[in-house]
Amino acid sequence: MRHWLDVPREGMAEFFQTAGEPEYRQRQFFAWLHARRVADFREMLDLPATLREKLAAAGHLRVLTEKVLRRSADGLTSKWLYHTPATPSVGVSPVESVLIVEQGRRRRTVCVSSMAGCPLGCVFCATGGLGFRRDLTAGEMLEQVYRADCHARENQGEGVSHVVFMGMGEPLLNLEAVLAAADRLGDPQGLGLSGRRLTLSTVGYPEGIRRLAEARRNWRLAVSLHAPRQELREKLVPAARRWPLVELFQALSYYRQASSHAITFEYCLVDRVNAGVGEARELVHLLQGCPARVNLIPLNPVDGFSGRPPPPPVVRRFQNILREAGIPATVRMEKGGDINAACGQLGGEFLAPTPDKP
Repeated sequence: MRHWLDVPREGMAEFFQTAGEPEYRQRQFFAWLHARRVADFREMLDLPATLREKLAAAGHLRVLTEKVLRRSADGLTSKWLYHTPATPSVGVSPVESVLIVEQGRRRRTVCVSSMAGCPLGCVFCATGGLGFRRDLTAGEMLEQVYRADCHARENQGEGVSHVVFMGMGEPLLNLEAVLAAADRLGDPQGLGLSGRRLTLSTVGYPEGIRRLAEARRNWRLAVSLHAPRQELREKLVPAARRWPLVELFQALSYYRQASSHAITFEYCLVDRVNAGVGEARELVHLLQGCPARVNLIPLNPVDGFSGRPPPPPVVRRFQNILREAGIPATVRMEKGGDINAACGQLGGEFLAPTPDKP
């Protein structure tokens, strides 16, 4: 059966027409799905019981099976392990997503996975070492957000305020499904998130960045850079061999013509690898003329990678060099490290390696 969260408005229209239902019933159902985010047909009290039965027979409201929910010691970070429905090619796929509460509990961000596993193999990322299982559907991404939203309302009194596609996988390699999910998150009749509250993260896929620019959505874009020169970047991000820095920045120049938001560059700091004075100055040179901000992320521990985070003075020195050059630079404070929910840690405890995506 279908997953109702995967069904666009036009698909719903066809169902309701075939069922002989008036158009306003479709609007009511859409509101239950995306504005109220209910997970039980029995709660849709303004729909006739016969229609609820037809809807239940035709599709599911939720398809992810929650296996583990962990909360950090401070209670501000929650991480879910879900199992997806089985597919003939890969069977059941584990997926993780994270809810982070910050800024005096005013900001409640859900970190969404767009894939089960990841084909890119970044050396400091637990997900990258797992290989690729499958793309997630738009509905499976929305479900991660809606479950986190329910959790936030129960525990924080308010729902999700921001969504970042920064979990497992490379969003721009699953762009059509990501676009569909993010469009519905921005729908005024759904969660209604503005473009500044939606962020897509990429390791630097030039063609995907161009396609995102042409989609004209004006969401925020974050680029996982991690090195200021090509040969070093290839050691940390193997996909950089296919997507050189020169091509990446050409694509970003194209993207900037379509977006009003500055680009955020994510930079994972690894001691004695990419965190020195030389690398900071090279990064300044690389970003000249590019409206950008840099988010510095001291390495979070990951099994299978021997690197270490730099000492705090080294991190501050790197940050100060960027700031003195006029580049806004912040240091991401670790959240959820005690439950392996911090940047780069998703999937490390639960998944086994599988073959890469073709």
